[in-house]
Amino acid sequence: MPNINELIILEHRNEHVLEHTIDYSIPKIYDANGDLSKRWYVYFTYRNPETDKLTRQKNIYGTAHKLKNKEDKLHLLTAYRKSLLSLLKKGYSPYSDNIELHRSLSTESVITKLKTSTVEPSTLSQSPLNTINAVYPTATINQIAGIKITAAFEKSLALKKHTVSERTLKDYKTSVDNLKLWLKKEQKSVMYIHEVSKSILISYLNSILERSSARNRNNHRTNLSSVFQILVDNDILAENYLKEIKPLRSVPKRNRGYSEKQQKEIFNYLNKRDPLLLLYIKFISYAFLRPIEACRLTIGDVDVENKRLTFKAKNKAHKTKIIPQLLLDEMPDLTRLPKSYPLFSPDGIGMAWDATVESRRDHFSKRYKDVVKDHYGFNENYGLYSFRHTYITKLYKSFSSTMAPFAAKSKLMLITGHTTMTALEKYLRTIDAEMPEDYSDML
Repeated sequence: MPNINELIILEHRNEHVLEHTIDYSIPKIYDANGDLSKRWYVYFTYRNPETDKLTRQKNIYGTAHKLKNKEDKLHLLTAYRKSLLSLLKKGYSPYSDNIELHRSLSTESVITKLKTSTVEPSTLSQSPLNTINAVYPTATINQIAGIKITAAFEKSLALKKHTVSERTLKDYKTSVDNLKLWLKKEQKSVMYIHEVSKSILISYLNSILERSSARNRNNHRTNLSSVFQILVDNDILAENYLKEIKPLRSVPKRNRGYSEKQQKEIFNYLNKRDPLLLLYIKFISYAFLRPIEACRLTIGDVDVENKRLTFKAKNKAHKTKIIPQLLLDEMPDLTRLPKSYPLFSPDGIGMAWDATVESRRDHFSKRYKDVVKDHYGFNENYGLYSFRHTYITKLYKSFSSTMAPFAAKSKLMLITGHTTMTALEKYLRTIDAEMPEDYSDML
């Protein structure tokens, strides 16, 4: 009959053998020694098929960071740990696509219950453990078994569609598509959204910086951060790493205003060469519209009788401006034109034009380049937006010649459409509209 020493030695040998045959370790909970200011998580190792060694896998955070006391965090992470162990026993592997596992899980009735169940975090400490296990493992299944990158982005963009403009959504989709192409080329092993780590995102943003500019890199960072935040808000991801990545300092390119001589020459030239483009520019110059705002105008937006323009502005859904008499004198008769037709089209005023607002703006920008910029040799610092800068500067100088600076700016605000004095002052500084008087006698 073996004694206790022999039994212990035998048990140790068995465990040693199991250590080399089982493909994963029993998941454990890291509770930061009770420190609520630190991240708590579940962690485990899994045998890497290439090295045949147990390798530490990504931490499972779930929604534990949203809970405010130790009991709730521990209950939730215990549920995660149990769910993770269950998935491992069913064949989950971080080194495979787990398609069969997904298929088998989706057929279980418990998954349906998980997706439709809700429990307030504040009730966790009073809820029995089986209730927690019945509710929160959905996040664990998302983050452990994984959601494919394409599916995750499609979900996020589908939700964003209801809260942002068509143009903004298009920008988000462009940034997402670029990231997906880069991942497919540079990170071929990354298949699931939770595998897109902070270091991977930094590498991607650096690749944009290397081939373009800091501004473009910052724009992609902002767009992707918004998309990733939707995934965090819906418990598909535990954390939005892009919030931790700082934007880089960039000096944006600004359109410069035209001198009075340049402006007059352009107007005289266009009066003979392209009167339609000239009228488009006068809407930007006299009504102080942005080029895209002029492209949004329809015949119905122009109220000639009351001298009013109604349009969607950059900072407001519906904005109304007066039409100065100077501009009214330039406009043709609009009374018989269809109200829904765009005011400006390639071939004339009030004609059908099936194109997006961005396409319309691009048309007139290219048209201006071909007709004016190439003719005069203007560089990228001059464009259609320059006319808005030119005439706001002209108007401000006129007001300030007879008014105190604050009174001049207050009157100018009503015309330009800036919503705050701070915004207007920043704009005037940007376009160098405020210039000091000659200070030679002070020297």
